[in-house]
Amino acid sequence: MIAAAASALALVFGATGTAPAVVAAKGGFNWSEFEFGRLLNFGPLEWVLLVAACVAVLAVVIFIYLRDCVELGGWIAVLLIVLRIGAFLGLLWIFLQPQTRKEHEEIQNSRAILLIDVSTSIAKRDEDSQKRRIDELAEALQQGNFIRNLRQTHDVIVMTFDAETNVVKTLDKLKKQPDPNAQEEPIDWAKLLVAKGRETRLGSALRQVINDRRTEPVAGIVLFSDGRHNAGVDPSTAVAMAQTNKIVIHTVGLGSDKKPLSLRVADFQVPARAYPGDHYAVSGLIQATGMAGQSVEVEVLARDEGAPESDAEVLKTETVTLGADGEMVPVHFQLTPDKPGKHLLTFRIRPPSPSIKDSKELRDEKIIEIVEHKTRVLLFAGGPHRDFVFLRNQLQRDESMIVDVLLQTAQPGISQDANKILDVFPTSKEELYEYHCIVAFDPDWTTLNDEQVDLLEEWVAKGAGGLVCVPGPVNTDLWVHNSKDERLKKIRALYPVQFQRQFAVLGSGEFDHEKAWPVKFTAEGLSADFLWLEDNQLDSDEVWNEFEGVFGYYSVHQAKPLATVYSHYSDPSTNTGDGLPIYMAGQFYGSGRVFYMGSGEIWRLRSLSDANFETFYTKLLRHVSQGTLLRGSKRGLLLVEQDKYMLGDTVSVRAQLKNAQLDPLDVRSVTLEILNPDEKLNTLTLNPVQGDVGIYAGQFTVYQEGNYRLQLPVPDSDETLTWAIDVRLPDLENENTQRNDPLLKEIAEKTEGHYYVGLTGLSDVQSPTSLVKSLPDMKRTTTHSDRPESLWDNTWTLFIICGLLCVEWLIRRLAKLA
Repeated sequence: MIAAAASALALVFGATGTAPAVVAAKGGFNWSEFEFGRLLNFGPLEWVLLVAACVAVLAVVIFIYLRDCVELGGWIAVLLIVLRIGAFLGLLWIFLQPQTRKEHEEIQNSRAILLIDVSTSIAKRDEDSQKRRIDELAEALQQGNFIRNLRQTHDVIVMTFDAETNVVKTLDKLKKQPDPNAQEEPIDWAKLLVAKGRETRLGSALRQVINDRRTEPVAGIVLFSDGRHNAGVDPSTAVAMAQTNKIVIHTVGLGSDKKPLSLRVADFQVPARAYPGDHYAVSGLIQATGMAGQSVEVEVLARDEGAPESDAEVLKTETVTLGADGEMVPVHFQLTPDKPGKHLLTFRIRPPSPSIKDSKELRDEKIIEIVEHKTRVLLFAGGPHRDFVFLRNQLQRDESMIVDVLLQTAQPGISQDANKILDVFPTSKEELYEYHCIVAFDPDWTTLNDEQVDLLEEWVAKGAGGLVCVPGPVNTDLWVHNSKDERLKKIRALYPVQFQRQFAVLGSGEFDHEKAWPVKFTAEGLSADFLWLEDNQLDSDEVWNEFEGVFGYYSVHQAKPLATVYSHYSDPSTNTGDGLPIYMAGQFYGSGRVFYMGSGEIWRLRSLSDANFETFYTKLLRHVSQGTLLRGSKRGLLLVEQDKYMLGDTVSVRAQLKNAQLDPLDVRSVTLEILNPDEKLNTLTLNPVQGDVGIYAGQFTVYQEGNYRLQLPVPDSDETLTWAIDVRLPDLENENTQRNDPLLKEIAEKTEGHYYVGLTGLSDVQSPTSLVKSLPDMKRTTTHSDRPESLWDNTWTLFIICGLLCVEWLIRRLAKLA
């Protein structure tokens, strides 16, 4: 009977229904609600059926028990009716699915977004200011109360942008009653805001911020910029997005609105070394704005390294006519060195008028070493490749070079246009250490024995030798895929690339494409001056763009972790998903340099000019040979990847040091002194390179334009290793540096914001249009509900229902009812 009643109730109440939620408790920002889950979706019909079913069940129960208890008396009938109705109510409780739901309010503070331009144009110092633009902003944020005033009402999100957009600081809204024991760490804004970007993607930055923050309670975006936009989407696109999402943009103009009257040395090229009595050429580029047609005097001065500037001697002077705004005017000098040693050459422009102040922009300095010895090169070739033949002839004509040849396919006694012809690879230190550079054209490395391979590895790693590796279709596959020979593992370790893991019979060479494809340079390749075919990057790029290209390459897996990829083979059909094939790459190996080139086809540059081929290999051999040619001390060697860097670049420094016994120096670290262009001295700790005793390495980033001097005192000696690097602004950031008022004003007005000229608006809080007051409180409160907690599917509910039914059954038995 009980089972039948339960089944009937289940059938009757099987439909879903709803009932109003009952608020049980509510306090603060959290509260709980009681509700019947079955009733949440009930409509009028379901309610009618539910009430009718309940009334019908109650009527049936009362009628049956009154009839059964006629002879026993009214009190037993009432008791049984109550017990049965109680059991029914328990089943009804289960059917209605009672539950509690916790809800809480979440308060989202209003958010003020500060978007700060950190491109290199913000590192510019205006004529009417003693500080750089970024320094003025950092000082205003450091010393003023602008950020603190904003935090009284808003969370403050500080973002920077150049080519990319990044969040650099998030500051929560200040509490009304702050903890007196809690102290916030002060923010070093000068360290946080570093202007080093090579592009200004103003429109892209605004669009990204609006897209990412459009669902948040944004009080407004405050844009700090000079308004110079030179890459990415047009700012009008971001303005339209801001209008659609009703986000206000306030703009703060940095810098001067005056077009600067500028004059600077854009480039200065000096060979790494020259020989006494031999002529050598130096060249510079002059760039001016607002001075077209004027004449200036340019001079080259020289002094011994370490000597005061007053000792500098003027070597040559020339009068130059300046070009149109931004035009590069080349200046060339032919010089003749007289005494050996390291000399500091200064390329200097004399200020043409009092309006142009003498500054570091009017000069550039380079170190040249006058050496008495010549560069000795070993050409090691598996066959008479064209690059090998042309390079051999070129080096034989070059009076600064001594070229020896080891041609593996040559017959004994064959004549070669070289200083010396080798029959076997050098077998002793005395032989190998005579060379500054080895150019390996598809050699058969398997012909070297264990001692020769170890000697080669030591010559590169510890002797600072330069190695140029060019794979080919004949021998490379033979040793690349030989995984069992330990000698060849050491050879592969020298290369800056990791080779494909496959059987040699499959081959990795792709040397016979039907069409030539240009060499596609990476950003590192474009800025690597040893790959320039002209005196400057722009002219060099034009030559490389005219170059038809190469017909093949040797396929490699990827570059090694510390290697630099300079170029790719540009055929899109060779892209396997991991990028285009590597064509040029380089790396430090110990204290030496190794350069990889995907095929021996640079001879094809001769189709444009013989000089292009000669320039390429001359610069390349000088680059990889720097370690041996520029060693100024028996106690050590200081190595830097290149001499020219762009503002914001990272400079990698390596040092190879020896102790008094000329054994590798083994100390915890050494200290490099860095003399910045502003004459401030910084230090950098160089730490040992794991696995290479005596090799120390470190990195630093250049944030100032001008000439840096690197000095490394050798421990326990009076010797100091030196190097000089030149840091310049990218051309995009240097072309227009005046404040762009029309753009900044348009962005503000079209988004219903304000345009503030300069940083005075940060401290002005009294004006109704002050920047702080222009950001309204957009605090938002939202209610969140947790998952409901059931009150019916538990042991107590079942226990009560069963208990009521058991008591009813017991009474009926005692009363002798059926």
